Amino acid sequence: MHRRSFQIAAVAAALCCAATGASHAQQTLRLTAAGGHPPVFLWVKLIDEFFIPEVDKRLADAGGKTKIDWTRAWGGTLIKIGSESKGIADGVADIGFVSTLFEAPRFPLQNVSYFAPFGSEDIGTVTKVVAQLQHDVPAMGQAWTRNGLVYLGGAALDSYHLWTNFPVKSIDDLKGKKITAPGPSANWVQGTGAVAVAGNLNTYYEDIKSGVSNGVITFATGAWGAKVHEVAPYITKVNFGSQFAGGIAMNKGRFDKLPPEVQKIFREVGDEYTARFAAAQGAAAAGLLKKMEEAGARISELPAAERKRWADALPPMATTWAADLQGKGVPGEQVLKGYVEGLKKAGADLPRDWSAK
Repeated sequence: MHRRSFQIAAVAAALCCAATGASHAQQTLRLTAAGGHPPVFLWVKLIDEFFIPEVDKRLADAGGKTKIDWTRAWGGTLIKIGSESKGIADGVADIGFVSTLFEAPRFPLQNVSYFAPFGSEDIGTVTKVVAQLQHDVPAMGQAWTRNGLVYLGGAALDSYHLWTNFPVKSIDDLKGKKITAPGPSANWVQGTGAVAVAGNLNTYYEDIKSGVSNGVITFATGAWGAKVHEVAPYITKVNFGSQFAGGIAMNKGRFDKLPPEVQKIFREVGDEYTARFAAAQGAAAAGLLKKMEEAGARISELPAAERKRWADALPPMATTWAADLQGKGVPGEQVLKGYVEGLKKAGADLPRDWSAK
């Protein structure tokens, strides 16, 4: 009996040790993902429905040593538009979408596309050109780490067009009108006779409905989510080009503490997010323009001659932007030249060379 009792005790101890070992082998991380925009917009929707589940799946496939308990806080419930980078860097959230469009002081070089409009309408092209610049120009890539972040993947928005409550056949029709334009895109109405009004996707509908503005420069996927076509049914396809708007970023301190194999998964899923976003955003834009037309919107395309006329009417904002940054010790001229060259190499038909002085 004594021998039998000893065997039972030994087995029990082994099982206990095994259970304890298993519990020690798996670590559970608690991460909060946040964004200023709601998941009706694709750049947030893909984090919510692809990035997070895919990270979980790959962690499980890798043996399940690390598990993540996610908290999601979208739509400005935790961090507002324009303060995402600080919120993530400060640890209010651990990961999320940083809208560099609204954070120019922290990410000046990332906004290069907004100072060189009428570029490529291909989302993948713009994303790749900016990604290459972030790799090739240290000051550009280091903007993320300098702000306490790790860049995981980027997103360029589908080509910007014009939504108005009046028809537009030429730039002459804009004279005296108030056009809502986000951040640097306010420069795109200079020289047209229109007045730029500040705003973002969360304000466009009410801005136009209340008469604060007569229309907005935006992109199809954003316009649909904000229901802009309901108050501005005239859609003029100006094709200001796809614009780099930001990317997924993680708190650097938190990322650095992750096991190397987990960091690798985050980066790989971030790369796939970039590719999936470009494909999905492009397809969605075409489909949503059609839906807006079916809902009563009137779509027209600005003639090529008027598009060039509009581009030529704008001040030399790109070289001014680059020179201003250069004066602050930031390589604006290198980034501007690299961006324009990147678009040209990709076959973009540019009505104006913004890097020319």
